Amino acid sequence: MDSKKLLCLSLLCFSLLPELYGVVGGGGGHHHRHRERRRSQSLGGGELSDSNPRKMFVFGDSYVDTGNNRKPAAKSWQYPYGITFPGKPTGRFSDGRVLTDYLAKYLKVKSPIPYKWRKVGFGQLKYGMNFAYGGTGVFDTFVMSPNMSTQIDFLHQLIGESTFTSRDLQSSVALVSLAGNDYNVYQATNGSAQGWQPFIAKVVNQLEVNLRRIHGLGVPKIVVTALEPLGCLPSTTVASSFQQCNATQNQLVNFHNLLLQQSVAKLNNEVKDPSASTFILLDLYSSFMAALNNEGAHLGNVKFENPMKPCCVGISNEYACGSVGVNGEKKYTICEDPGAAFFWDEVHPTQYGWFAVYSALQANLKQL
Repeated sequence: MDSKKLLCLSLLCFSLLPELYGVVGGGGGHHHRHRERRRSQSLGGGELSDSNPRKMFVFGDSYVDTGNNRKPAAKSWQYPYGITFPGKPTGRFSDGRVLTDYLAKYLKVKSPIPYKWRKVGFGQLKYGMNFAYGGTGVFDTFVMSPNMSTQIDFLHQLIGESTFTSRDLQSSVALVSLAGNDYNVYQATNGSAQGWQPFIAKVVNQLEVNLRRIHGLGVPKIVVTALEPLGCLPSTTVASSFQQCNATQNQLVNFHNLLLQQSVAKLNNEVKDPSASTFILLDLYSSFMAALNNEGAHLGNVKFENPMKPCCVGISNEYACGSVGVNGEKKYTICEDPGAAFFWDEVHPTQYGWFAVYSALQANLKQL
């Protein structure tokens, strides 16, 4: 893949970088900007400190991708994605910020620049790099983008080129978030019911190998997300008019999370660092469920009316959020206030949905 062809071709690209990866302020001229300003305090949109030397290296899929997927093919580069922040598409699969941005905020660093923009965003390298690509998995999926092993290869190559030094790595944290797309592929290719558990074990085993490899490159802290409740995503709950999660799918997710928890414990035993955990499991399952059930003070005054109903949907089954017709007419609808919806589209949370998840993860994050 010739990444140079994917880069911005004008000086506009340079001016965009601080806006997209500083994760501060609003920007954009859309009518939803007033809602972004209204929630800026609760969303933690204040100025971030540049004094913390910690870097983030991100590996995964659309839950953490901040702009690696190809323009304009990926829907994350199409309107109305980015409608809340910064007011235009940025390659994030949401109306605004995603999990990467909130973890960066917690660490008091700027959101790391996507790997695709590394040639023009050299001034942003001090914050690390995001290697995540939407649609990818631990193994190859239906999208022609780098799987997790290849994403780690990219970091290995940059270390070899001295883009990142051993000292850089010593003050870094890795975020790993993926696996849902692997299971979508298994289901779509008529995987048998009996084969689910062996396949889940295969995915988690490879995840363990990959986590060990990231640590071996010199990254001292690695945060890996448990799988979210796939049975509660709108792509599944549409069958019940967004009223009920699929219990069978969530049982399989729980099996994945149990095996992953065991792998993380095993990896931490290998490191044998009594001072702190090297590998940290971020419980997306419980944090999603807390938000979907409107539990916890972290939601503030907001109650998601129908938490499993997405904000942005296609006008019929053949269209999705962001779809347009042959003459450019939009083939989707958007809810009145994305800030009152947990899900943005059929799979991805809104910015405020991610904020609710992030807020529910606060005790978990203290391990960092």
